[in-house]
Amino acid sequence: MDQDGLTDLLERFGLSEKEIDTYLAILEHGDSKASTISDAADVSKRYVYSISEALEERGFVEVDDHAVPTVIRPVPPEEVVDRLTESVEAIEPGIRSRYTATERTGEQFEVIKSRQTVLKRIETLLSNAETEVTLSLPTEILPQIRSTLEETVDRGVLVLLLLGATDRNEPDLATVSGTASTVRTWDALVPTMMTADQRHGLLAPSQLLTSTTSDTKAIALSQEQLVPVFVGSFLANYWPTADERYVTTPATLPQTYDGFRNAVFQVALHEAANTTLEATVTGSPVGDRALPTELSGTVVSVQQSLVRPVTSTIPVENSFDIDVDGERYRIGGSGAFLEDFEAESVTLEYPEE
Repeated sequence: MDQDGLTDLLERFGLSEKEIDTYLAILEHGDSKASTISDAADVSKRYVYSISEALEERGFVEVDDHAVPTVIRPVPPEEVVDRLTESVEAIEPGIRSRYTATERTGEQFEVIKSRQTVLKRIETLLSNAETEVTLSLPTEILPQIRSTLEETVDRGVLVLLLLGATDRNEPDLATVSGTASTVRTWDALVPTMMTADQRHGLLAPSQLLTSTTSDTKAIALSQEQLVPVFVGSFLANYWPTADERYVTTPATLPQTYDGFRNAVFQVALHEAANTTLEATVTGSPVGDRALPTELSGTVVSVQQSLVRPVTSTIPVENSFDIDVDGERYRIGGSGAFLEDFEAESVTLEYPEE
């Protein structure tokens, strides 16, 4: 360790600049008179006596004032370290007893420079996802995260995967099957863009993942007000223009979905299979509509662009209609304002025979 590094560490233990200079001089000269330390540290003899007393109280030196003249000697380093360690350990219970853990709130923003760090972040977000993932990335990266993607899908998370490719490396059906709820491809590279549960986002130029010499950077953020903008961009600007290559089979019901898009996705799959569904939605009516907090009825239509054929009027529209005792209500997800009901949870099941 160089002197600057040692100085920084000693400052953390409360020593002033002059105390550090004096202590280092004592270490270097061993048992010494005040005049020797004074010359070495460029401070007065009176100041050496004063500082030495303070250093003695902290366990760094010993002052032998019975000798004539007074001798100042450094305490062996292992004893100093032991005392400092004991002091640090002694404060832990007091700090721990007063510590209150609070959830981090507000915007969390990070710049990522490393390709490997981006890949690890993608895998972490996939592993922690609870309801939905949107992900676009170069096709050549798929083998590196394939197993994590499959595990995410197996947990029931909705995964919309867009692979950017060229004519030379466009994946076949066997390559993409099971890696997502539905997979689309584009014949050009797309930005690496990822969202998880509409709370966490990642954005990177494709070159960061495809080139070992790229000096580009990625950004990662956790911001509930901003990440949905990434989702909207993904669904409106990239997803509609890509080719649908794979769609999973409808889930076996009944199932309860906390992620609304996941419920809409399943409604669309079952509608394509001509399956009649019953839906129970819990949440709240939109605006001043006089509705209960739970509605149950038969699903009569779906508006979505997650799978083809598209039935929505705009790419980000995801909703479905249910018939409740002859009354038709449109169900939307979080933030719904055009629909009749904002759903927090959706249970889909087959009608009773």
